[in-house]
Amino acid sequence: MRVLPLFLAVGAILGCPLVVGGCTREQPLTADARLQALYSAEWKWREDQFPDEEDAAKPVQDHFPKMDAAAQEARLKYWQDVLAKLKDIPHAELSADEQLNYDIYRPQIEALITAQQFREYEMPVNADTTFWTQLSYTARRPFRTEQEYRNWIAQMRDLPRYFHEQTEEMRAGLKRGFTPPRVTITGLDASLTAVTGATPEASLFYTPFKDMPGIAEATQATLRADALQVIRDRVQPAYAELLKFVRDEYVPGARQTLGAKELPDGARYYQSKILEFTTLDMDPQAIHALGEKEVGRLHDEMLAAMKETGFKGDLPAFLAYLRSDPKFAAKTAEELLMRAAWIAKKFDGKASRYFGYLPRARFAIEPVPAEMAPFYTAGRGGPTLYLVNTYNVQARPLFNLTALTLHESAPGHSFQLSITMEHKKQPEFRQHTYISAYGEGWALYCERLGVEMGMYETPYDRFGMLGYQMWRAARLVVDTGIHSQGWTREQAVAYFRQYTALPEHEIDTEIDRYISWPGQALSYYLGELAIVKIRAKAEAALGPKFNIRAFHDTILELGSVPLPILEARMDRFIAAGGKGPYPELE
Repeated sequence: MRVLPLFLAVGAILGCPLVVGGCTREQPLTADARLQALYSAEWKWREDQFPDEEDAAKPVQDHFPKMDAAAQEARLKYWQDVLAKLKDIPHAELSADEQLNYDIYRPQIEALITAQQFREYEMPVNADTTFWTQLSYTARRPFRTEQEYRNWIAQMRDLPRYFHEQTEEMRAGLKRGFTPPRVTITGLDASLTAVTGATPEASLFYTPFKDMPGIAEATQATLRADALQVIRDRVQPAYAELLKFVRDEYVPGARQTLGAKELPDGARYYQSKILEFTTLDMDPQAIHALGEKEVGRLHDEMLAAMKETGFKGDLPAFLAYLRSDPKFAAKTAEELLMRAAWIAKKFDGKASRYFGYLPRARFAIEPVPAEMAPFYTAGRGGPTLYLVNTYNVQARPLFNLTALTLHESAPGHSFQLSITMEHKKQPEFRQHTYISAYGEGWALYCERLGVEMGMYETPYDRFGMLGYQMWRAARLVVDTGIHSQGWTREQAVAYFRQYTALPEHEIDTEIDRYISWPGQALSYYLGELAIVKIRAKAEAALGPKFNIRAFHDTILELGSVPLPILEARMDRFIAAGGKGPYPELE
């Protein structure tokens, strides 16, 4: 699709004549109209630039994004132009609703500009996520129309071009030392050989064609034949070429340092990631000190929970016991998945006591795809899917599963994201964007909320929840230690072994994730602390008028926002006497 220049797109949206000078002097644009036109046009442009293949409500695209240097420079200039126009809109003249939209939108544009200026597109891989493993989300989406199957085939035809452009940007990153640390990406080639070593019929890319409901049989046969040919002639050769590059050039040439401060302009880069992921302009040392304080507090809570189990030794001995005794692990992948499903349904029976508005959307529970699982986190949730990692199932303790499920499915990510997308009165840029401090903070808060909800049935389950809280608090120490204080990988691993209950496999994968994804790990605990602080303030101010359903509904109705905006909204909630957005549901 050809993208209109911004000023033309804005004119089209407002219905103003597309001539030099725009609307006539007799029809001046209000501040609200200017802002609405600006973010509507930019979001439309952004969706064309970066199709959201994880959102099953949107059609499957017939192409991949352009990733070459010219496209990246054009994006930077576009967003800089948007920011200049934003600055020209008088904030005081906006309505209250549009002031809120402005305050959410501007930091988003500033973060996009900063990422382009640091040329983050030259490092499209880390220990957790790569541009090629992201394709699995599209392949596992439900396809609804014949055109979506045809678009997927067209997208696969476009894959060699997409991989080539990504490879060229990675080479540019290599030249200036802007890569993930080598230790964190060694072994990522396994996710490539999963494609190159499979038959076309067994390929991830053929997944949509195995079951094609609603498509005529003759059409199914034609589409399947076309898909197999494209996988064999286009997709697998592109993966083979990328595999050679990763093995022969990228991994051997990747930097051997760990911290973000070792990257070009590294200290400023790390500070930018702190702001992006936490929405707070905190100093790394202050975050580090806060993490140490919270680790100490949670350590005492974990000791109390350990004593409740009847264990007679010290905490290190208890952690060794939890990591080694087979009774704490599922015996099969199916058992792990079924336990996760039972926990999710158990929440359903309690949901109406803690939430007034319940989302209509439902999510599936599936294992993490095999090609991603060895280096993937324990689980991940979205509006339509809760992924549970069944790789090395003995390293997935069942006493952690309740906290994980509350975080990733309901009332965590799947629940929260579905509600956000159901609020159609909000601008699309709010419905479909994700701010880590809000989303991860909410999901971590949900783990702790499980205590009130009676979700933790045994002292081991409650210890698992506390262990997950400790895990996120320890991230504050480890992330800042690695990226601003020169910690080694061994120091980070030792810290996790000492204070968290994570199994060895998860410790290794998590530490590599923090090393290669600076700042992201900080968003969880800082976000949760903000919500806990807000709730304590509301309970103290409102007393018996405090309504837990109204409180939760107010947070979720707002959608994904920076933490200062969340705090300001909840101050208004308190001032209004604790009235939520859905009084009839309270």
